Amino acid sequence: MERKRTTDAIKDILGDLIAIRSTDPPGDTTAICAYAAERLSAAGYAVETLSRVEGIANTVGRMGDGRPSLVFNAHADTVDVGNREDWLTDPFVATEIDGNLHGLGAGNSKAAMAVQLWLAERIAEAGGPRSGEVVFTYVGDEERLGPNGLAFLRETGAVRPDYLVLGAQTQLQTITEERGVFWSRLTARGRAAHAGDPAAGDNAILRMMRLIETLRRELVPRLAVRRHRRLKSTMNIGTIRGGHNTNAVPSECVIEIDRRTLPEEKIDDAFAEMEAALATSGEPEVSYAFEFLTGTNGFTSTGDTPCIAAFHRAIGRVTGEALREFVAVGASDGRYFTEDGIEILTFGPGAADQGHAANEWVPIAQLAPAAEIQLAVVEELLGLGQSGR
Repeated sequence: MERKRTTDAIKDILGDLIAIRSTDPPGDTTAICAYAAERLSAAGYAVETLSRVEGIANTVGRMGDGRPSLVFNAHADTVDVGNREDWLTDPFVATEIDGNLHGLGAGNSKAAMAVQLWLAERIAEAGGPRSGEVVFTYVGDEERLGPNGLAFLRETGAVRPDYLVLGAQTQLQTITEERGVFWSRLTARGRAAHAGDPAAGDNAILRMMRLIETLRRELVPRLAVRRHRRLKSTMNIGTIRGGHNTNAVPSECVIEIDRRTLPEEKIDDAFAEMEAALATSGEPEVSYAFEFLTGTNGFTSTGDTPCIAAFHRAIGRVTGEALREFVAVGASDGRYFTEDGIEILTFGPGAADQGHAANEWVPIAQLAPAAEIQLAVVEELLGLGQSGR
């Protein structure tokens, strides 16, 4: 009966969150962070909502003080709906089907956010942390790898965690290591001419084809053999734009590249490696430009550190299942803290392959266990009930 009450309470919160639009674009998290701030304030947390740019709101609620600082985080923005015809239900209405709750962001990562809000209220009801502080943060700008969400909170000192728990879809397991990621832009230049006389011009698209082939020839074999346990080093060309008219020789072509690095690889070195590969293309140096856009290094943690060990014990007790090695496909905001020497892990209900997909869903049966596991972690690391302070 207790688990059912917990499940129903989290479902209600998740339904509220799904109904609040926070798609990127435009990435406006004002309304959803106001919802979180209201609940946290009502529970007794000291709350502030911080923004570096208009529209990207970030809510911080804290209770207790001192060390250790246990920070829970979930990003409040989602990807866009995409093709509405691919959805079987209204993306902004939480809809239960066969034991799953469907809706945009249901898994990534509004389910984790809903569980954390339930957790925050239970901690407050128990009297707050006995030692240290517990902090809940709900941020924007995560879906675009932007600097105006959790990165902004770190830069301003709004959060200084000893333990950082990121909410995402991990099937009630933990992710304790993550690849780095950076995005780069490659621009090939040419000379415009009439398509009726292509030899009079210099086709930028053809130059880009040669540059791409160089990257593939030089880098793909190297990356194929780079492994960190189950993590892979990868490169993907995500966008391409070239030309302005069918009857003209294009003077410019642009691609943007996603590069995922192993925890031991540094993104500066990986960018320099790509730059060196392009230099072997034989294309004139002035005929192309390669620039770094954004990115951060990866991280790895061991399982015998306090927060991770506490999670592992709680997962075993609550689920009765063996721990499984879980691989992060995407990148989290935890990467902004890789140089801080803190414990970073990702945890939450749902499976990663349900994120960024039409008809996104989260298993309802995982909501209450996710809450119970995290409440047990708080009890172990901080204790509950301030009367002993």
